[in-house]
Amino acid sequence: MCTFDKDKWPRRVMRKGLALILIGHINFILGAIVHGSVLRHISKPTKQVTTEYTVTNIISVTSGLLNIATGIIAILMSRNLRLIKLQVGLIIASFLNALLSAACCVGLLLTIGVTIAHGGQGLMLGCSDTLVPINARSSVGARCPFDTTRIYDTTLALWIPSAVLAGFESGLSVWCFIIGLALRGLPPCGNSYIKEQLDADAGYSTHSHRLIRQPSISNI
Repeated sequence: MCTFDKDKWPRRVMRKGLALILIGHINFILGAIVHGSVLRHISKPTKQVTTEYTVTNIISVTSGLLNIATGIIAILMSRNLRLIKLQVGLIIASFLNALLSAACCVGLLLTIGVTIAHGGQGLMLGCSDTLVPINARSSVGARCPFDTTRIYDTTLALWIPSAVLAGFESGLSVWCFIIGLALRGLPPCGNSYIKEQLDADAGYSTHSHRLIRQPSISNI
């Protein structure tokens, strides 16, 4: 990562940006499916917001959107590694996205653990018609405003890949954050003089263009 190659680095940054956009879209879609098919029925059954609803619909969606924005900045920067505004933008966006994606991953894992430990009881808060606490695996009949047949399996089947993708998002964001620091000449890659190499390469390119243009001017 700290070894600069002017030919490989733009392609690497662009690939990471495309990966961030792709994963961000998938995670955003997974969160939307969970909300549309499951959690919208239990968002406020008794004027309280469940843990599952909060984690999936706020943190996951925000993380997906920020992930897409970070990927777009990375792709733009791959076309011009020396642009300071894009370097700073990548550092800020990737840092925030790494924190939010990590929080999303941890939150989803905790929510999955709580849901499994309680047998999906939190997913059944929208049901009434019984005073007995029921869960998604319970045989106790209750009248619910939604189909409870697959609510437990469907929710977990969507949450688990979402948590895995959030982990990948965090890792890619950390990579982009380190690249942004390296391009600014900051640690941990500050000793590799990547910024100086970029400046020297820019100066060499400018000098070459001037030498190429000089003969044409003299001929005139």
